Amino acid sequence: MNKIKYLSSIIAMTVLALPVAAQNYPTRAVRLVVPSAPGGGTDISARILAPQLSQFLGQQVVVENRAGAGTMIGGEAVARAAPDGYTLLMGISTLAINPAMYKKVPYDALKDLAPISQAVSLSNVLVVHPSLPAKSVKEFVALVKPRPGQINFASAGVGTSPHLSMELFLVMTGLKMLHIPYKGSGPGVTDLIAGHVPAMMPNMLSAQPHIKSGRLRALGVTGSKRAPGADDIPTIAEAGVPGYEAVQWYGVLAPAATPRDIIVKLHTGVVRALQNPEVRQRLLNDGAEPVGSSPEEFAAYLRSETAKWAKVIQAAGIKPE
Repeated sequence: MNKIKYLSSIIAMTVLALPVAAQNYPTRAVRLVVPSAPGGGTDISARILAPQLSQFLGQQVVVENRAGAGTMIGGEAVARAAPDGYTLLMGISTLAINPAMYKKVPYDALKDLAPISQAVSLSNVLVVHPSLPAKSVKEFVALVKPRPGQINFASAGVGTSPHLSMELFLVMTGLKMLHIPYKGSGPGVTDLIAGHVPAMMPNMLSAQPHIKSGRLRALGVTGSKRAPGADDIPTIAEAGVPGYEAVQWYGVLAPAATPRDIIVKLHTGVVRALQNPEVRQRLLNDGAEPVGSSPEEFAAYLRSETAKWAKVIQAAGIKPE
């Protein structure tokens, strides 16, 4: 039996085994909160998954953007919501980053949220406006190094993966740049395309369409291997910064006290959505890798990411705000 057939059989048995309460859930629309602005990778991923999840649940899954405060506004909205399965979070890497970035986070992601499934793993990508003369990572380093603090870079906000991926790059190359935070990757990419900022490390979902159209120039991806659908873009490590690696992820979570049977049903829906050939191909084409982990696997990954980014933030000398 191949992997797809095996997973499908497990999903079918799981649905049949669900308690009556979960089989009746949901009876109304479900909110999927995106803690960043429209147009970024989190938003794109949520809107790719939502129609398939709606079909599985038999009720509309409504994507709602709640941007701001390093994604903490949206995160808190879900952490404080009723644990009934009707308010979900499209979580992002900042869930693991914020505890080390901020002195006061209004919720504890490890205690106040229930992981359902890591949906996507993807690299960020160092992109520049085409007017910038650098055409490779080495040329970018050579351009910035003699101009400490004179060249800006955009990010999706303080403490976001695009911010810390660049900070790690700056530490490893000895560069100094001025950070311009935005409320999500979408607005940052828009200003980058317009030429208001010269460089950024958005995720592949946000950047890939603009790389393909020529509106942005890609210099290197942040993962340990080349991104799906972008084999022509080298990793930053192979392009001149050995040992560099940083990846971003998105996953679906619910308030912590959400009943287990509802968590199981939602997990089944997310996995089934990620198995859809059109969803998989769209994600892969844009440089993202579908995951579909179990709630337990996602919880363990969230714990390990929290420990990892605390070390990176300390090494970069970033002081909690």
